[in-house]
Amino acid sequence: MGDKQPEKKFRAGAVCATVWMNEGTSKDGQPRTFPSVSFEKSYKDKDGTWKGTKSLNVADLPKAVLVCTKAYEYLTLGDKEVATEEA
Repeated sequence: MGDKQPEKKFRAGAVCATVWMNEGTSKDGQPRTFPSVSFEKSYKDKDGTWKGTKSLNVADLPKAVLVCTKAYEYLTLGDKEVATEEA
């Protein structure tokens, strides 16, 4: 699973939402693909090394809302988003 690539990433400052496409099986045994979204905040530690955390502070919340909205739009609108932007 370590070599799996994300479907799409949305970033606002240090906050990132990553869309993943997962393979699974439906209740009736049919193979299916389903999306999931993970969130991470990047920061530098005291030695200047980049790290990631799942914890957000109050100032990060608007950025989290933005990347969450973008991920939702990507997953629900798909190609329609491109058509809307061009119209």
